[in-house]
Formats: sequence, structure tokens, C-alpha cells
Amino acid sequence: KKIGVLGAGLMGAGVAYVAARSGIDVVLIDRDQASADKGKAYSESRLRKDMARGRITADKVEAILARIHPTADYAALGDVSLVVEAVFEDRGVKAEVFAKAEAVVPVDAVLASNTSALPITGLAETTGRPANVVGLHFFSPVERMPLVEVIRGRQTGDTALAHALDFVAQLKKTPILVNDSRGFFTSRFIGAFINEGVTMVKEGINPALIENAARMTGYPVGALTISDYISSSFEYRFPISDEIGLDLAYKGAQQQAQDLGADNRPGASVEVIATMVATHGRHGRKNGKGFYEYAADGGKRLWPGLDDLWPRRPASEQPDVREVQHRMLYAQLADAARCIADGVLTDPADGDIGGCFGVGFPIYLGGPFAAMDTIG
Repeated sequence: KKIGVLGAGLMGAGVAYVAARSGIDVVLIDRDQASADKGKAYSESRLRKDMARGRITADKVEAILARIHPTADYAALGDVSLVVEAVFEDRGVKAEVFAKAEAVVPVDAVLASNTSALPITGLAETTGRPANVVGLHFFSPVERMPLVEVIRGRQTGDTALAHALDFVAQLKKTPILVNDSRGFFTSRFIGAFINEGVTMVKEGINPALIENAARMTGYPVGALTISDYISSSFEYRFPISDEIGLDLAYKGAQQQAQDLGADNRPGASVEVIATMVATHGRHGRKNGKGFYEYAADGGKRLWPGLDDLWPRRPASEQPDVREVQHRMLYAQLADAARCIADGVLTDPADGDIGGCFGVGFPIYLGGPFAAMDTIG
């Protein structure tokens, strides 16, 4: 009936919006009142557009907005049954907001993190109720994406897990259930695709060939421009995207190296992103410079400097488009198989649903496990 959302940025505002539309009261918290109000304004903007198009009445708009209570005061969480944390991908920040919430919420309230990569078990250990901590990984934009990845930490209890699944059902979204790991399933799965694309740039394969081959395979966008919400993978890659911000990927790769120490196995994409950010100041779309150059009128073109950094092979040595397609596709299939072997996924159906509805795997293939069954 009532939840708290910690963080009123894009993800938090989106969660508040879909919850309020589902009849749930939402306490939307941010560092100050202005930031919290801005989060509610996101819902108002979406609803006003729908009203202008005749999709919703003014009375319903006002009723939905009345369910969102923006504030900077954690005391307002005193009667919520579930809290969704949606702050910056930093363990320290998440631990801080969880501590503030835990001090005031009921003893049986569930603490859920919207992290896309940080292990839930580690976040749970910063609280006094690890059995009540679960992962709820929403996808952006929350109101449009049908999937929620529900992550069970090592100490997550059955009651908390059931509560989380019921909440997802209330939002009329489709859950997949995965076990805890760095990157869970979806982030590491899409990371395999992006890592392979970026690795081919380093190998001198024509970037336009890489991007177009992805589209021809059925991916919504190429590996260099993918605009989904992705984060680090456990094994050896940190997903890279102009839309996300290459600088954030760079910082994430550094954090992963620090976390894993001797177990860190960086791939070619990590070296590429370090060169792009640290040496050339190319942070992606946010500063108009990434794998692409972005024009003021919204146009873009591949950055010619890529050829200077990673010399392009002669045309006679470029691979066939089918080879490029297979490299990206098979990298993902191999990682999906690893997710089963590692116990991240316990049911192939979760992998198929998560791949297609969360991170843009070519839907005509039916998901990675359906594709493997077809290929043999």
C-alpha cells in the first residue's frame, strides 16, 4: 500500500511513477526538497502528456500525483512496507541511505536495491536485517520496460523474496529470478555483446561494419551506441556505451579492478575505454565526444580518430559480415551458458525472458537458450 523510494533521479522517479499509477502511495526521498520535487515533476510531465493525448482523465492524473510525496525527511518512511533504493552506483552511498531508512522503517519492512551490478549480499551486510534485503533491478525507462530482475542474496529470506515478487506483480511487470553475483544476469549478458564489439574496434575491424552487423542481427542498436542501462560484469569486461557515458564505464572498471584484485581479468574493451577517457577526454554523448561525434542538431557520425588509435585493416582483410554477427551473438550465448554453470540462473526461461525483454537480445531468436537449442 505504501513504499519508499530513495533517490529521485531518473530511475527513482520512474519507480515512483509506475508505483503511483498502480495505486501505491510513494514517499520519494532525495538529498533536498528541490531534488525530491524534481522527481515528482517527472511523473507530472508524463501524465500531462498522456492527458493531452486523451489517454487519461484529469481526475486520474491528480489522484496519481497525490500518491507521490516528495521529501528530504526520512522520518516519512515510518509506515512503509518496502523501500526501493535508487541512488548512485556506489556502495558507500547505498549503505548510507539504507542506514537512514532502516532507522525509521518497520522491523519487517523489505529493503530493495535497484543496483544493476553491485552484489546484493554485500549491500545486505551493511544492514541489520540481511534476510530482508533483495535486489529489484528495473530497466530504463521504468515506465516502458516490462522486465524487473529480482536478485536473491545469500541471506535473502523467502518472505522478503515473496514480498518483492508481489510488488513486481502489482506493477504489472514481468520478473525474472536470479541468484546474486556481480552484474547478475542482464548486465553481464549485455556486457558480453558490448565487449565483443569494442574488442573488434581494437582489432582494426571497421566500426561501421560492427555497428551495422549488430542491427542486421536484430539488436536494436550497435555495441558502440547501445543506450540500455548496463553495468559491470563479473568476469572480465565492463560494458561501454556512448549513451551511458564512457567516463562512468571507466570509473566502474577501476572499481571492479579494486574489488576483485588478483581475480580481475580485464578484456580488450577496458583498455579501449581507458584510452578514450583518460587520454582523449571522450566521455560519450554527454560531452559530444565518444565513439561517435555528436552535432548540435542531433546528428552523429563515427569519430575518425578511431582509425588513428586502432588502425583499420585494409578492406581485403576485413571479415565477412556473418563473422562479425556471429562473434557478437556467440559471445552472448557463451556467457548465458556460464550463468547457468555459475548458478546465477537456475532456469533457462529466465535467461530467455531477461535477454529479450531487458537488454535487447534479438527477439526472433527466442532468447539465448532458445537460440542455442536451435543451433545445436
